[in-house]
Amino acid sequence: MVTGTRRAGSGATLKLNILTHRTFLSLFLVLFSGGGCSAAVGAAHPEMLVSTEWLANHLNDPKVVILQVGQDRRDYEREHIPGARFLSSEDFTTGHQGLMVELPAVEKLKQTFEELGVSDDTQVVIYTTEWYPAAGRAFFTLDYLGHASTALLDGSLAKWKAESRPLTGEIPRPARGSLTPRVNESARALLADAKAGTEAGAHVILMDSRPLKRYTAGHLAGADHIFWEETVQNPNKPVFLPSPELRKLFESRGVAPGHKVITYCEIGLQASHMYFVARYLGYDAAMFDGSFYQWKDVEHLPATKGSSPR
Repeated sequence: MVTGTRRAGSGATLKLNILTHRTFLSLFLVLFSGGGCSAAVGAAHPEMLVSTEWLANHLNDPKVVILQVGQDRRDYEREHIPGARFLSSEDFTTGHQGLMVELPAVEKLKQTFEELGVSDDTQVVIYTTEWYPAAGRAFFTLDYLGHASTALLDGSLAKWKAESRPLTGEIPRPARGSLTPRVNESARALLADAKAGTEAGAHVILMDSRPLKRYTAGHLAGADHIFWEETVQNPNKPVFLPSPELRKLFESRGVAPGHKVITYCEIGLQASHMYFVARYLGYDAAMFDGSFYQWKDVEHLPATKGSSPR
């Protein structure tokens, strides 16, 4: 159980360190990269999203590690961004205690990312050729590990290819990295946190990230709804909406600033994307790893039907 005391103690110190690092990195990108992401202007953490131009200018930077997330390695072997390493979904998710998708043990995650060359001082850039929330799940995992310098590629591989940028089938052989986990437990919401969020007057805001038809069929009591696809211009070419539009979207659905946000979906993928968006905008966010599957199918807890939160 994640308690308020733990979040207010060492977790708060860790969060301060991460935010300080992110602030420095943000300034670095703005001042020195010359290829920042226009959608990120006005975001609380613009360094969490990089443009295809920025990445093209940093393909040979030894401190930048590009990760292609997916299930089918054959797609990666056929073509990928030069220098990108393949991160299999199976290597950073697991299933246990009746759940289908959940965080593996910290040591397993450390091994996975170190084998891909990720170190404490590495800037990681993530993209996917598959369902875009998979990229958000990888971001969430590194954020949970306390690795601050992680970003998504705006538009993912679809935008990169549309701009006729280089692709290769050459497989890199990176040196092993050295990653020090600084686990941020406040990034992961557990069942007890979700239950507390359903109570009337709760200070946290639950955010259902699923399609509207799934929300109306049954959702956690009090949960607001933002389908993850509403945050990008096109789910097949996932360029993020400008941050002012994202803020308006959040506030129009009752997700007001100053509250803790707990995202959830079916099994923790769409919710990981919305965790990213909430963090990007500056919200204090967590992702309910068990999500609705644990709530309804494992624990058999009641759900609210209809288009209203309660």
